Amino acid sequence: MTPPLPTSASRATSPWRQLSGYQWLVLFVAWLGWVFDSMDALIYSLVMTPALRELLGPHATPENIGRYGGAIFSVFVVGWALGGITFGVVADRLGRARTLVITILIYAVFTALAGFSHTWWELALYRFLTALGIGGEWAAGATLVAEVWPESLRVKGAGLLQSAWGAGYFLAAAIYFSLSSQSWRVMFFVGIVPAVVALLVRLKVHEPERWVAARASAGARRPGLAELFTPERRRDTLVGTALAFTAVFGLWGATNWAPTLIRELLGPRGLDEAARVRLVSLAIMSLNAGAIVGYLAFAPLAEWLGRRGAFLVMLVGSAVAVPATFLFPTSYSTAVLLFPALGFFTNGIFSGFPIYLPELFPTRIRATGAGFCFNAGRVLAAGGPLLTGVLVASLGTFARAASSIAVIYLLGLIALFWARETKEDVLL
Repeated sequence: MTPPLPTSASRATSPWRQLSGYQWLVLFVAWLGWVFDSMDALIYSLVMTPALRELLGPHATPENIGRYGGAIFSVFVVGWALGGITFGVVADRLGRARTLVITILIYAVFTALAGFSHTWWELALYRFLTALGIGGEWAAGATLVAEVWPESLRVKGAGLLQSAWGAGYFLAAAIYFSLSSQSWRVMFFVGIVPAVVALLVRLKVHEPERWVAARASAGARRPGLAELFTPERRRDTLVGTALAFTAVFGLWGATNWAPTLIRELLGPRGLDEAARVRLVSLAIMSLNAGAIVGYLAFAPLAEWLGRRGAFLVMLVGSAVAVPATFLFPTSYSTAVLLFPALGFFTNGIFSGFPIYLPELFPTRIRATGAGFCFNAGRVLAAGGPLLTGVLVASLGTFARAASSIAVIYLLGLIALFWARETKEDVLL
């Protein structure tokens, strides 16, 4: 049922008072789902080196760890893209809440199964299947919040939703820190926990009335990808895809190699593996402190400068922060000081997508459009980590390889030139 309308007195006191308990619940379960998405995504970055050292055995040279590690990253990104596109369509046809349950269960189960891997290709397979669920969860969750929250607070709700990614990084780093003496496999076993969130969604969340009405009015017409490329929608689809591609390529090609940069800076000094794990965890927490601020900052920037202006700030900041963070530090402490700025820009830009992408498409194809734009570029962006792994061999260090990826943000600036400003023009 539709939540009761707020009274005029409550609106005058605070805009947040117009939210019902159910609307907060919807944000909370979508937020939790995205927290565990983020946790699952970071787990591999944290355990890549020890995992591949064991799985590759005598072939575990730094070059091979970089090569196979980049390949698994790329497989994961491709799975994320396919999951996001596929389950975006499913969410428009089957429903946002039902799709949320399905996708959370997929990534929870296959993250846990990754802990049983005995070869690098088994790990790659499980990461691909995990990514199908992670990609689909964003499309369903972001659309659900956009359609349940009131228009006056929708942008702020989207910013709160995306902050879950930083919270998930904190959670993964904290678990990694606390399990520093355990096998890397235990980190993957923890991934079964999100199944509890799926149960909560199944019991408490129903389909948005806006979606129910749109499906009823559409009759036999079923939403599909072809509608995104009609003359009326083509420009928005291509711009949204290009912006998401830029952000994802930069994140996976550069920022997500931060744990490896820290290990490189620590060098061969006399530290046992448990001590290295703790130092890497603390550095990632530093990066994600900046990321959470960036996630929360995008919403007020978007309301002040418009959607295009907020993206401009984040793209320019990312183009500067990536090479500065990977090339300038000569010590662990310097990197930790720079990581918050890297997180603020390269992660903070992602808060723009649950705000901007649902505004580009009408309700009937909203999840399809948002899911496609946010994820289609990932197929190409899968080359980011693979390219970084190859560049390590030619440039000599992870730092030089990752910093060269910063040039991708120029593509985002070009795409932004054709972006439609939706601050005052949201489709219903």
